[in-house]
Amino acid sequence: MSHVMNTYARLPVTFSHGQGCRITDTEGREYLDALSGIAVSTLGHAHPRLVAAISAQAGRMLHTSNLYRIREQEQLADKLCALSGMSEVFFSNSGAEANEAAIKLARFYGHKKQIELPTIIVMEKAFHGRTMATLSATGNRKAQAGFEPLVTGFVRVPYGDLEAIQQVVEHHHNVVAVMLEVIQGEGGIHLADPDFYQGVREFCDARGLLMICDEVQCGMGRTGSWFGYQQVGIQPDIATLAKGLGSGVPIGACLVGGKAAGLFGPGNHGSTFGGNPLVATAALTTIEVIEQEGLLANAAHIGDLIRQLFADALAGTRGVVDIRGHGLMIGIELDRPCGELVGRGLAAGLLINVTADSVVRFLPPLIFSEADARELVERTAPLIKEFLAA
Repeated sequence: MSHVMNTYARLPVTFSHGQGCRITDTEGREYLDALSGIAVSTLGHAHPRLVAAISAQAGRMLHTSNLYRIREQEQLADKLCALSGMSEVFFSNSGAEANEAAIKLARFYGHKKQIELPTIIVMEKAFHGRTMATLSATGNRKAQAGFEPLVTGFVRVPYGDLEAIQQVVEHHHNVVAVMLEVIQGEGGIHLADPDFYQGVREFCDARGLLMICDEVQCGMGRTGSWFGYQQVGIQPDIATLAKGLGSGVPIGACLVGGKAAGLFGPGNHGSTFGGNPLVATAALTTIEVIEQEGLLANAAHIGDLIRQLFADALAGTRGVVDIRGHGLMIGIELDRPCGELVGRGLAAGLLINVTADSVVRFLPPLIFSEADARELVERTAPLIKEFLAA
């Protein structure tokens, strides 16, 4: 028996290697990867440029610490700010840590405004991480159960309800920020009306509040834009990244601009490993490949194709509630819990996922081709139909 702590309901498979959008297990069986490590393996598996860049950097230097300037980190920060419209970046190791930094920034901002108990408005069905603060900001009671008392300083409203946000601010004068995902990934691939995001931005500006966009799952080109907020035409004060930023190398980032810029100084926050030469090199290479191989346009095109192919293949199928998403962040909502489809997919040579109990989720690498898209639908649609017919 493994001595690894039993925190995951792991599937009975171990992978040995991958190439592109294919991954092979220790028994030699190949799978089509439509999950990419939960939106992490942006460039698929063993991309030659990423492998070469990581190998070369490992041969030079892995780590120095943030007590010193790190050239690769500074280059990455410059690049991310150019792409995002932000002005500063703090590097961490994960999305939860990036969101922790965002929460700390919002509270720090509040205290500078003489607000004794700074409060952040968060959304129902949101997922921001599993640390105590990010868990408290998350809108999933199942994930929170057993870990009370939760961190205070959060007020939850329905996702997409601007009026609810306005009412909270009218009655709670300690509010300092609104935190949301442009696309709720773990919550079931939920999108709000575009007017909602614009309304939140305008309301935050009018009330002097920070707007925080959690881009951990939908950032780094997955929607067809570098950031999900660019799809809806807004500019947040804080945006958080992780997952796809390093194509599998653990890195998180908290990007700030506007009212959030310049808040933190030496000693206000830190990270031992964050933004070291190895992870910064992986992220810089990921960005370069996305740009040079046209993967933003590919994500938009292939995402549209997958949704249309599924719409055609599942047309008239009872039990299919909705097919939705942006780019290569796609969900098919069914009218019943469907977690068993993950195992059925594995048996059929597919890596897929189910989130929010009843949403089949696809997060393929940005290098997914038209042929991959057609194969995914041709092999997955029958599994969904068989499941619904049972």
